[in-house]
Amino acid sequence: MSLLSRPARTALVAGTAGLALVAAGCGSSEPSAPAAGGGTSAACAPFEKFGKHDGKKVSVYSSIRDTEADLFQQTWMPFEKCTGMKITYEGAGEFEAQIQVRSDGGNPPDLAFFPQPGLLQRFVAAGRLKPAPAEVKRLAEQNWSPDWAKYGTVDGTFYAAPLGASVKSFVWYSPGMFKEKGWAVPKTWDELMTLTDTIAGTGVKPWCAGIESGEATGWPATDWIEDVLLRELGPEGYDDWVAHKIPFNAPEVVAAVDKVGAILKNERFVNGGYGPVKSIAGTAFQEGGVPITEGRCALHRQASFYANFWPEGTTVAEDGDVFAFYLPGNDPAEKPVLGAGEFVGAFTDRPEVQAVQAYLATGDHANARMKLGTYVSANKGVDIANAQNPIDRLSIEMLHDPDTVFRFDGSDLMPAAVGAGTFWKGMTDWINGKDTTTVLDFIEASWPAS
Repeated sequence: MSLLSRPARTALVAGTAGLALVAAGCGSSEPSAPAAGGGTSAACAPFEKFGKHDGKKVSVYSSIRDTEADLFQQTWMPFEKCTGMKITYEGAGEFEAQIQVRSDGGNPPDLAFFPQPGLLQRFVAAGRLKPAPAEVKRLAEQNWSPDWAKYGTVDGTFYAAPLGASVKSFVWYSPGMFKEKGWAVPKTWDELMTLTDTIAGTGVKPWCAGIESGEATGWPATDWIEDVLLRELGPEGYDDWVAHKIPFNAPEVVAAVDKVGAILKNERFVNGGYGPVKSIAGTAFQEGGVPITEGRCALHRQASFYANFWPEGTTVAEDGDVFAFYLPGNDPAEKPVLGAGEFVGAFTDRPEVQAVQAYLATGDHANARMKLGTYVSANKGVDIANAQNPIDRLSIEMLHDPDTVFRFDGSDLMPAAVGAGTFWKGMTDWINGKDTTTVLDFIEASWPAS
């Protein structure tokens, strides 16, 4: 799933210092206390280009909830005050299902943060979304690479600018545990498996995992498969698989799933702190890596945004309580990156709605959000100095590096019935005991004929 992107990304830690920035003004370009009703103060100067929309309301719907949602709302408070509008926000753990229900019922939000381009495309095909205005398209072309901009484009028409981003190719671990045990960060998949076996020999379960996520249960397992396929097939082969030029039940896909299964379906290697293999399906993804902080697990594969989910007081740093290393492949010289993100799609095209779309596509918005807490964006306008932890900084460096081979989360690009449906369900069934061939045949049979 996508940045933040996966449903129910519940942030457990709210940065007190970051929240203080709201009261302090979030920097010279992000006013926090303009005059009531907008006013004409210098604090509102950066927002004049978005116009005045006194008394207008814009609704936003997303999978982003809890503390992370609060930080978004605090980020755009100055924008609301200076433009005179009110942005009403709602986050839902079952976003993928409920956005369809709301749209079908004639009650869509003005804006939605789509974590899957495939889901976005479905709403475009149904005629539900409005093309992005020229200013939003200009900002997207200015602030993101063509690869990112294309994910919001359907049949040559631009609909949605990117918002946040995540890097998924990370394995979280405890630097202190590694130092104490004399373990080294692996540089290849073979080294990773050797380390896994070594850790298992100490009596500690090497890996902990959780794939429960409400109606989206299963997505963390699909991320595993995508990351391995990106390494096994290479970027072009990965693209062919996402486009269904390589069937889901092709031998190379079977091999990749079994390669992941050598970890996730091995009772000797999982599920540290929770139980046997099947416990993975019932463990909330937000809790999946927590046993690392308790010494009951050593490794947890999850995206950069997992920095939000460690227990309060956990230090994320190379010499801290937890950190992350790149999930290695067969060749240490090749380091493709799997990632995800949200895209801001509009169901209405009123002037105030278009103004919010434009603001969300600016570097100013991304920087203001970064100052408040953990957040990653591929927006070229972000100042990396605003990153709140080393994983965010590393992620942004990777996303902005022109030499990085980046590929978007495959399930998010596929037709929604597969990527946000049978793929998630199939991987859950796989964890619960179904064999690889049966599961992949099931997913393959579900691919839309047209």
